[in-house]
Amino acid sequence: MDDLTKSAFLNRPDLHVETEGEFKGWRTWSRDNFETLNGPFYHRMDDKGRIHCAFRVEDKHLNGMRNVHGGCFMAFADYCLFAMAAPVLQGPGVTVSFACEFLDAAREGELVEGSGEIMRAGGSMIFLRGLLASGERSLFTFSGTLKRVKRQMPPAASNEIK
Repeated sequence: MDDLTKSAFLNRPDLHVETEGEFKGWRTWSRDNFETLNGPFYHRMDDKGRIHCAFRVEDKHLNGMRNVHGGCFMAFADYCLFAMAAPVLQGPGVTVSFACEFLDAAREGELVEGSGEIMRAGGSMIFLRGLLASGERSLFTFSGTLKRVKRQMPPAASNEIK
């Protein structure tokens, strides 16, 4: 994290900084269609270099019991893994493992915040753990492993008939 200007935290081509509203100044990414559809999810870095993530619970995040759907917590936690790893990721990555525990429910209108830490960052793997909370209530714990990957172009479309 010595040279943040080389990290994925600032250099993703799809980085968007919110310019108004509750999350003014927070960052998000626009390239991931799933996160864009299911979010919006946001992150920012504090003065001490810690990453904080957040989203405001909307009706679309709720299950039939009117609580945040477990899949929403899992998707947001995965987003948090990448936001927390961004200062050391230095490029694209994939989730290779993910574990979680559901502790409490969140409801429409609540602010869900994610925090955590990098446990170890090796040459190709980054190990992290985190917590989702609403105010003083712990909602969800998670851990995951991300793998750095080289950029690969999708195969060219072939017009040949076989």
